[in-house]
Amino acid sequence: MFKRVDNNIDLAKNEDKTAKYWDEINAFQKSIENRKDAKIFRFYDGPPFPTGSPHYGNLLAGVIKDIVPRYWTMRGYYVERRFGWDVHGLPIEMEVQKELGLEDPQQIDDYGIDKFNEACRSQVQTNTENWERVTRKIGRWVDFDNDYKTMDLDFMESVWWVFKELWENNLIYKDYKVLPYSWAAATPLSNFEANMDYRDIEDPSIFFTLKARTDHNKIKKDDEFLVWTTTPWCIPGNLAIAIGNNIKYSRVLLNRKHYWIATERLEELKEHDYEIVDESIGSELVGGEYIPAYDEYENEYLNGAFRIIHSDDTNTESGSGLVSQAPAYGESDFYALKKGGIDVIVDPVTLSGKFDETIKGLENKFVKDADTNIMEQLEERNLLFSRTTETHSYPFCWRTGEPLIYKAIPTWFVSVEKIRERMVELNNSTHWVPGFIGEKRFSNWLANARDWAISRNRYWGSCIPVWINIEDPEDLICLGSIEELELLSGEKITDLHKHFLDDVELKIDGKTYRRTPEVLDCWFESGSMPYGQQHYPFENKDLFMEGFPADFIAEGLDQTRGWFYTLTVLSVALFDSVAFKNCITTGMILAEDGRKMSKSLKNYPDPEELLNTYGGDSLRAYLINSPVVRGEPLRFSEEGVKLVTRNVILPLWNSYSFFSNYANADEITLEELSSASPVHERPLMDQWIISTLQSLIKTVNEKMENYYLYEVIPPLMNFIDELTNWYVRSNRKRFWKERGKDDLDKINAFKTLHEVLIDFSKTMAPVLPFICEEIYQGLTNDKNKSIHFENYPESNDELINLDLEKEMDIAKNIIKSVRNIRINVDIPNKQPLKNLKIVTKDSKKINQITNVKDIILNELNIKDISFDDDYQSWVKYECKPNYASLGPKLGKEITKFSKFLSELSEDDIEKLININYLYFNDKKISITDIDIRLTKKEDKINQEVVDDFSVYLDIEIDDELLLERVSRELVSTIQKQRKDMGFDITDRIVLNITTQDEIVLSSIEKFKDYILNETLTKEFHTFENKGGNKILDYFVDTELKKI
Repeated sequence: MFKRVDNNIDLAKNEDKTAKYWDEINAFQKSIENRKDAKIFRFYDGPPFPTGSPHYGNLLAGVIKDIVPRYWTMRGYYVERRFGWDVHGLPIEMEVQKELGLEDPQQIDDYGIDKFNEACRSQVQTNTENWERVTRKIGRWVDFDNDYKTMDLDFMESVWWVFKELWENNLIYKDYKVLPYSWAAATPLSNFEANMDYRDIEDPSIFFTLKARTDHNKIKKDDEFLVWTTTPWCIPGNLAIAIGNNIKYSRVLLNRKHYWIATERLEELKEHDYEIVDESIGSELVGGEYIPAYDEYENEYLNGAFRIIHSDDTNTESGSGLVSQAPAYGESDFYALKKGGIDVIVDPVTLSGKFDETIKGLENKFVKDADTNIMEQLEERNLLFSRTTETHSYPFCWRTGEPLIYKAIPTWFVSVEKIRERMVELNNSTHWVPGFIGEKRFSNWLANARDWAISRNRYWGSCIPVWINIEDPEDLICLGSIEELELLSGEKITDLHKHFLDDVELKIDGKTYRRTPEVLDCWFESGSMPYGQQHYPFENKDLFMEGFPADFIAEGLDQTRGWFYTLTVLSVALFDSVAFKNCITTGMILAEDGRKMSKSLKNYPDPEELLNTYGGDSLRAYLINSPVVRGEPLRFSEEGVKLVTRNVILPLWNSYSFFSNYANADEITLEELSSASPVHERPLMDQWIISTLQSLIKTVNEKMENYYLYEVIPPLMNFIDELTNWYVRSNRKRFWKERGKDDLDKINAFKTLHEVLIDFSKTMAPVLPFICEEIYQGLTNDKNKSIHFENYPESNDELINLDLEKEMDIAKNIIKSVRNIRINVDIPNKQPLKNLKIVTKDSKKINQITNVKDIILNELNIKDISFDDDYQSWVKYECKPNYASLGPKLGKEITKFSKFLSELSEDDIEKLININYLYFNDKKISITDIDIRLTKKEDKINQEVVDDFSVYLDIEIDDELLLERVSRELVSTIQKQRKDMGFDITDRIVLNITTQDEIVLSSIEKFKDYILNETLTKEFHTFENKGGNKILDYFVDTELKKI
């Protein structure tokens, strides 16, 4: 027998109970072990940083990375699910620095790298607890006990193998380049990291002058070059002025001085009186010499500095057409000087982003703070021509939140540019969801990929495994395993972190080698996770290859320039293969106000508190049924979670509680349900809901196999509406009626709902794991079993009746339209009406509606349906051009065509509908280019158009219909009383009705059986006295007693 279920459910508490049940039966591990001999489905879990608690973006990724593995496990695959942690790099280091009060690398060195790194290791282990707790609440099954961490010895050794493979393929090199530089972290970043956090800021925009040192072509000694920059702090490092060879420049006389400026930028002088005294093409200015604004590096003039050079990047879109070149702080500047034959670089800025002692007046100033000092110094030297500010987008360090600078620094690189064409080519074999992410955004990023800066001047990370001859820096040895290091060093190696390896020397043929001090970018490690988590190639070779490339990954849109990118670079370089076959990319989750979620602003609900209120299923349903799974942004709203709880989770629970409570009341058993009729012999509504579910299962499997979650979730959610608001509500009487009255129909109804609830719960289980488990447990007798051990449903084509589904769609549309009419004419559904007229001459439509006639009548409380084929008396067509498709084709003729359509007769339009085209000015126009709409011929409040037909409701109410209405109102009142008095659904009652209104008494006499049956009344009395309560316009009292 089925157990009673409380309609009112505390979802979060119930989910905690379910999670404990899973623990008791070891459900997660069993679900995997059950498939241990099956084919492998491999997915990569992108390792997050274990800092703080997971945010909604993490939770969204976790939900997707739970839904898909659950699905493929139920489809019969072996799906290992190991959690991964990206524990190296700046996120952890910044936390530890803050806790220890260490501000810069020098202080870390003084504190002790060994103690600092061990503090980082301890911090990692502390932070993981928050993640495990929240991940459990969201319902994600993932193995935390057998996790991988990028600091594990095995993982780090695989990273060394990856590095050495790239080394041996000539894809690793070291060079002195200008890179995005985080002064706050004292380390260079890669170009893709610099793109991760752009913000609008206000910077100075200044014009300053540099004086010509000598005559050169049309340049005269003491002429002044009007130079533009938005980074005044770079001026002390200025070594050249860049112009454009093909740009025309003017020599102007202004305030008795001669200035050079691009002719197209003379607008910058509009506030001044000036005279053009000469002109020159840019190429004739190249080679001109000038006196620098700061003389601290005057000696570099002898090495070729302080000349005018050409740069391809100089333009006349803004500025003056003359651009300050500081090769230590600008990649374009760096290459322009090299191309111009000036092999000089100066850099008065320290690794902490402050000026050293070289430049007088700027000592120990942070570069951005020094802008004001530099402008003041320029003004003192009569070199500042003008100053304003401008707002522009500027890169910030994605970890420290401080503005980046660009700085020339020796760095290790991966030669990505050598393989980028192959990356683009192989990317075409990956299935991206949504498609445009991979086909456009990611493909374009790959096509423009730059060599990847992979070294970091930091501490807590995988060491670059290169040892350098202390006497010959060109003599390098790259190692790819612990075994190699032990063999060459003669030492036992137990850890590959910096504080263990910095003192390990190699003595080979009388030469001493020491390791290069840098560590690897943590993105290099995350890109190496396919190999590191398996300790490949040192172990699990066959297991790794069996699951490579991965079947599936999922992360946010930002990872197209992060993890997706690093995975791709390394897999193409190592295996000439993509790293993943299918990728779901989600959009960004924003606060409800459209801004970035911010802890300081507190502009979003705390994830754990929200989970404690609404439960994991509600949050899962909200996230997965939002624009974010289509790669679009989502403005997170707690109200949205509340709505999905009310409209999805609770209705599903109510359907289950309805079944369980009525099955319990009637003591129905599983054995008894087996006596139900075959599906094709059951009532139409049973056949329809079963057919709809089977069609849904077919659709879900097709879409899930292609990872289109955004096409899976809406129909799943919609089915809950079909089940609760259509099937259960329409068939309540079949469940309510007493035993002994058509028991087979009753059993058929219970059997149908039981089958549907179980199969739908299996279908929905990957999405809503908690509530589906609870429903499954309540509907089956299996002990120590989980719905997640089941095979995923496969559709039974024999149970799919598409004709019936179409007929029911028509019926539902009719029902919705007529309900609208009832609202418009203020006649509630409790009021029976005589007739509904269907206006159509389509015989097929008439047959379809006739087949579901009883369902329509029952739902709408109408006595009969009639058909009227006098179409033109009721409706008319309106035709308009589809401007989007026809505009380009017809051009100016579109207006005439619109008038042409408005003048078509009904017969003309009928013909158009039949043959699907018409001619206009000898041009054949398809019906797809015309918007045809059916409208009412007259504005009748009790008529509506439904698709390609119309409905007309007879709203006249006679005495008999009124009596029936009164009986329904009485039943409604009594049912509310039963609920208010706390009666059970099975409680029989004594009913006393007091009234002296003849209409009420007549209604009771005529519909007595109906009233008694509906209210479970066993003893009934009427008293002809005036009632004190009002039902409609009549005074009635109802008194109930439980028997």
